[in-house]
Amino acid sequence: MKRKEIYKYKAPWTLYSMNWSNRKDKRFRLALGSFIEEYNNKVQIVSLEEETSEFKRRCEFDHPYPTTKIMWAPEQGPPVDILATSGDYLRIWRVNERRDGECDVKLESLFNNNKNSDFCAPLTSFDWNERDYSLIGTSSIDTTCTIWNVETGQAVSEVITGHVRTQLIAHDKEVYDIAFSRAGGGRDIFASVGADGSVRMFDLRHLEHSTIIYEDPMHHYLLRLSWNKQDPNYLATIAMDSHELVVLDVRIPCTPVARLANHKNIFITSMVNLLQSYIHQHCLLYTLVWAPHSACHVCTVGDDHQALIWDIQQMPRNIEDPILAYTGDGEVNQVQWASSQPDWIAICYKEFLEILRV
Repeated sequence: MKRKEIYKYKAPWTLYSMNWSNRKDKRFRLALGSFIEEYNNKVQIVSLEEETSEFKRRCEFDHPYPTTKIMWAPEQGPPVDILATSGDYLRIWRVNERRDGECDVKLESLFNNNKNSDFCAPLTSFDWNERDYSLIGTSSIDTTCTIWNVETGQAVSEVITGHVRTQLIAHDKEVYDIAFSRAGGGRDIFASVGADGSVRMFDLRHLEHSTIIYEDPMHHYLLRLSWNKQDPNYLATIAMDSHELVVLDVRIPCTPVARLANHKNIFITSMVNLLQSYIHQHCLLYTLVWAPHSACHVCTVGDDHQALIWDIQQMPRNIEDPILAYTGDGEVNQVQWASSQPDWIAICYKEFLEILRV
């Protein structure tokens, strides 16, 4: 059977968070988080049945508030099938697959580092360390980043627990994203971005100081951050209400090595489409993801309905156009690149998930 290039799934609600399973034996399995503006939200696990070319829902479970991020355990992770979500707290979920292909999900642990208060500071994001799967870092609107030690044990039946390894005031204002780097063995270095408009890099071995990698010249909020998966010298960030991706080199702090901005898509051919051009000029980027297998490819998505893949090999020369472009039927608010099969990316818009062969 000839495989299609695009597969589509419609959820019963608007989608926001989404991620691929990292297990090689679960190649087309993803977790999807709802965006419902109330307390009761949902997470679904879906998988593609390659014989029928259709997605099938494997399970659905309740989640308090929308998930700000979803991640499956790293590929070289624990012996159990687990999933992490962030929202009001960091939660670890155990996934048990039944013989009929469906699955049951159980809340394994809720990580709360503020047990002396009835209130919590929502988590904006988190990252699961790929080299040391016992480490998860979270970012919060209370200006802090917390590094958790997750203890999974060796036996499948053991309960997953965790404790705070360290908590630090990372920024002067809210922290919106956090990501571990593969530099220096891939265990100790991470970066964060926040409402103070800075990218800051930390080392778990020397937390008494941090390095400011970049400051937005207009002090706009920095909302997203991602490290290059193959070359840890590079990372990229997106500012609030921005149409460009800023690529940074940690060896040259505070000076972007590239700005990728084709999402503005200005094409004026007549006065008739002048207004349309104005709208495109102000398209906003939502998020990004680096290729898991290549040091020179990154994908951006935005409210212009587009997913664009860029080749940054020619840096520091100007990069004007992407090498691949896909247009969905709505504002694309999420993108993930499958680490176990890097010729596939997944995007979300409205209530739809699409996986695309690249």
